[in-house]
Amino acid sequence: MSKNAKIAVGGVGVGLILLIWLPWWVSFLIVVGVPAIAYLALDSSQRRRLRRVARKELGR
Repeated sequence: MSKNAKIAVGGVGVGLILLIWLPWWVSFLIVVGVPAIAYLALDSSQRRRLRRVARKELGR
């Protein structure tokens, strides 16, 4: 299994545990908030590079 697949499986496991222990809206805020905060913490050049890579993966 690749490194990214292991991270994805771990994230799903943590998400399921959070859904059991916390109300659904808290879990939703964590799932949406953490990536949003991480994106906002990037420099403008890093954001540009991330958008460029995302476009290439979409085939644009």
